[in-house]
Amino acid sequence: MSDDGLRRLSELALVGICSVWGLTFVMVQDAIELLPTMAFLAYRFIPATLIVAIVFRSTLRRLPAAGWRAGLLMGSFLCAGYIFQTLGLEKTTASNAGFITGLFVVLTPVLGAAFLRERISGLAWAAAGLSLVGLYLLSGVGADLNLRGDGLVLVAAFALSAHILATARAVRRYDVGALLAVQLGVCGVVPLMLGAAGGKLEAPAGWTVWSALIVTSLIASALGFFVQTFAQQHAPPARTALILACEPAFAGLFGWLLADDRLSASGWLGAGLIMTAIVAVEATPRFRPPRPLPEG
Repeated sequence: MSDDGLRRLSELALVGICSVWGLTFVMVQDAIELLPTMAFLAYRFIPATLIVAIVFRSTLRRLPAAGWRAGLLMGSFLCAGYIFQTLGLEKTTASNAGFITGLFVVLTPVLGAAFLRERISGLAWAAAGLSLVGLYLLSGVGADLNLRGDGLVLVAAFALSAHILATARAVRRYDVGALLAVQLGVCGVVPLMLGAAGGKLEAPAGWTVWSALIVTSLIASALGFFVQTFAQQHAPPARTALILACEPAFAGLFGWLLADDRLSASGWLGAGLIMTAIVAVEATPRFRPPRPLPEG
């Protein structure tokens, strides 16, 4: 296949994966109504870990102790992100969760400036301010932020931003596939332990739960990583980043189609402002965060 054909194939595949990531917000929301959150996360990430560990077994065996520590740190942030995001989905809509999770793109350069003393431009600050206005409008003008729902998802966005910053440093020294296996392992083991401690490790039952586990584990997590890596190797970085930025839009679309999410006029305006801020950061190469893992 020609280079142009590979580029088109990679872009189409990435659009497909972004749509799956957007769909998972609705599927997870439905599944955790029937299965405890920690049990769902454990059953989602343990199979994905095994698949990735088998694929990258040679590099995983060669990962040094410092690489394991880096992977565990990245996994801690990533695990926190998924836990808070999934708990937030219990009390907010799939659309809100998708747009608020997408804020990690905007928050990453801000956290880098705050904690790592990285330089940040006026564009990044403007995007952060714009996203805050969007969050205010999305969560309800004149109403308090829904801390049990939107607030937990916002915490997840901060955790995912911290994960991106930790990843940006680790991937310079260690194999991405090996780091991925370690991270996914943390995301599976921690919820498993929390679920066992709380006596909430129920067996999955019913098509709603099993379909969500299959899609999130095998497609969104394991396959999603491979598709994203393939796309980043064959498609221009700017186009890849902009395609990745459409994930919140897919979350809003599927929330509307499948979960009957209905945003108010101010909510749509807020979602639009958040998307504008995300695209502004994604379209600027120096601010664009690396994406070693899907976020859905």
